[in-house]
Amino acid sequence: MFRSIPQSVEVTQGHLKALEAWRSAQGMEPKRQLRQVTQETGKLLALLLANCPKGDAVELGTGAGYSALWLALACRAGGRRLVTFENDAAKLELARHCLDAAGVLDVVDLREGDALEGLKSLSSYSFCFLDADRALVPQAYERALAALPTGGLIVVDNAISHAQDMAQFLFDLEVDARVDMVIVPIETGLLLCRKV
Repeated sequence: MFRSIPQSVEVTQGHLKALEAWRSAQGMEPKRQLRQVTQETGKLLALLLANCPKGDAVELGTGAGYSALWLALACRAGGRRLVTFENDAAKLELARHCLDAAGVLDVVDLREGDALEGLKSLSSYSFCFLDADRALVPQAYERALAALPTGGLIVVDNAISHAQDMAQFLFDLEVDARVDMVIVPIETGLLLCRKV
């Protein structure tokens, strides 16, 4: 999977990282900045998806599409599809352009709109990456968990950097018998929940 990353994907990833750095250096308002996962986190997401039970993947919070590029590699390798939701029209358009330039729209279904409503429209999947508004995480977690098969994964970004914002949710997970969970201290922290 990582030994044969298409050049179009690598180039697009590089452009997105450069754009993220430029926007940050310009001091743009937070809404216009691109807060993307690191390469190491992207690789971890792809590895996790590649080892999930059969089924498609869902991402809440497409942003500019950087994490979707990593997930698309795992989708292509495993015969899966990724459905990714973004509320911000400008970010959605940027993501559409980037995913098209990378040549991955054959495995990525990019959708605009409310992620919680979007989850309702999907009947099953084996992997869910939650990288959206932290206030939505508890509801999104419950909806995603109901659709996952045994062994399916929910991955939540910012579990360390924004632990205070999700304190009650993280506390509740400690005693949630429906999942095995761990927080991986990579970048801003990834919460991994595997349905038992």
